[in-house]
Amino acid sequence: MPRIQLTPAASYPFATEMQIYISHVNQGGHLDNAQLLTLASEARVRFFKALGYFESGVEGALIVVADIVAQYKSEGFHGETMRVEMNPADFNKYGFDLQFRMSEATTGREVALGKIGIVFVIREGRKITPVPPAFLARVEQFRMTVQ
Repeated sequence: MPRIQLTPAASYPFATEMQIYISHVNQGGHLDNAQLLTLASEARVRFFKALGYFESGVEGALIVVADIVAQYKSEGFHGETMRVEMNPADFNKYGFDLQFRMSEATTGREVALGKIGIVFVIREGRKITPVPPAFLARVEQFRMTVQ
């Protein structure tokens, strides 16, 4: 079976750092795959917070993770600090991909690439809804302020 191959984004306008705790490590002594998703999810929450949103309230809509994919580039180990960078990309009518790159903060060693597919949902009836225009404007403004 061919491996998933992801291409890094040209730039990542958001970055956050978090440490790998012992609870993130599996019996093989490295970052567990489920815990990689936990770290990526925490970074996603921080991304939305940096834009001024909670995931439960983005311009009147909720966000839902529709899919997630990750490609390991190297191992992550207990005690290392991961720098998780994110880039909102590939917008469509109802959502977008939140690309991420995880690397060891001190050395820059790439640990993983991935993307999180996000869709917007109306709370009442839990039906998908178009990406709120005010959210798009805030993302563009955010990109300009960090460049």
